[in-house]
Amino acid sequence: MPLYEYVCPRHGPFEKLRPLSESSARQECPVCGKAAPRAILSAARVSGLSPALRAAHAVNEKSAHEPSSSRQHRHGPGCGCSPGARKSNAARGANGSRMFPGRRPWMISH
Repeated sequence: MPLYEYVCPRHGPFEKLRPLSESSARQECPVCGKAAPRAILSAARVSGLSPALRAAHAVNEKSAHEPSSSRQHRHGPGCGCSPGARKSNAARGANGSRMFPGRRPWMISH
């Protein structure tokens, strides 16, 4: 439910949570009870997102008009030398087989 601002001519500004359907309706002043018109006194507060969700939205917004490509990389995709690239947790067994300690073994080569 949005928070709207109203101005009582006698007591000044106040805020109320109201349904969207009542956005333009006058509301009673909490002090004197007279109907007060809606006013826009401050910018909308829309930063209620968590930092992780806000970062995800920023990444999606960037990729919409500026998709990244691995073609600019000199070694090709998945080489592992890029900044922030994930290093493999693969370990080699005595016979040379690859093991993934702490990983899901059924996910190998998927």
